[in-house]
Amino acid sequence: MGGIDILKKIAKSVLYFIETAHTRVKWELNAWWLFLTTMILKKCAYGPFTGEFGHLLGHNLPFISYLHSKGVKIHFCGLEIHTPFFIDENGDPTVDKYISIRDFYAERAPSCNSADVPNDVKALTREFITKSKQALSPYWNNENHEYYFYFFRWWVLRNRFIKVYDLSKTYKTNEENSVVIFPRKWNANFPSQTLVQLKNNGEAWDYFEVSKCASKFFDKVYVIGHPVFCEVNFSSFDNVEVLLIADNSLILEKCCNSKLIISQHSGSVYLGEYTNTPVLIIYKGSRSIGNIEITQQFKQGLGTRHEFKYAFNFEEIENHLKQI
Repeated sequence: MGGIDILKKIAKSVLYFIETAHTRVKWELNAWWLFLTTMILKKCAYGPFTGEFGHLLGHNLPFISYLHSKGVKIHFCGLEIHTPFFIDENGDPTVDKYISIRDFYAERAPSCNSADVPNDVKALTREFITKSKQALSPYWNNENHEYYFYFFRWWVLRNRFIKVYDLSKTYKTNEENSVVIFPRKWNANFPSQTLVQLKNNGEAWDYFEVSKCASKFFDKVYVIGHPVFCEVNFSSFDNVEVLLIADNSLILEKCCNSKLIISQHSGSVYLGEYTNTPVLIIYKGSRSIGNIEITQQFKQGLGTRHEFKYAFNFEEIENHLKQI
């Protein structure tokens, strides 16, 4: 490689650094301007949120709850099935107005903070965006993936603009000797990223065997979750109840009433901080969980009611359950 080629590469790298730094400064200034005007005016619009469960619990909901805790009236657009999460510890709504989007997950899989939504949903979200941009209130629009994924969620964490309401104060109805199992399956939106999902989520578990193992230690085992995101090929048996539903009120109730949540490395692991329930992360294939350190950072931001526990095979699952 000649000297001119090396200089071209250096110049290209310097230019990239300048452009990246300029973008991040612009993002930082924009976020702080939105935040300050939101705090002054005590109102804002936020959304639409059409993304993954973990991005709701890990990044969007805690920021919205923080704004609510500061007296901000929020005009929000998101999925109707997520409304049970938008309450405080008194059971009061955390948003002033909730524009509901139907559950389209059986048609289109979410990716990160958004989804390629069906046309009828797109018409609704476009209307929300247009009206929010035309209004005089601050508007938190996280449609830009680069802005949201690489800046906004870290900005929220860095500045501790986070509030997690203890939803067990509303949804806990009983003290059960029970466990909740989320039988997660891979996101169909990433068929070309099999290795990435394998690294992050681990190999597939036999959830019949996981449930049978748990049934020896609990009076009730709930195999639960949204049917689109669950992999279950068995029905209820003995003290194991299979509840593949999109009713998050019931899912929250079962989590709040139970002594443990079992899940692969997915967005469901954040639930424990909301329901005041310990979480056991099960991972199959190795003892190195992809991106777990990032999940840990965001989980610490949500709170430390319970630290994650881990199991990498059936023997470790059983040993953990024996101690509860």
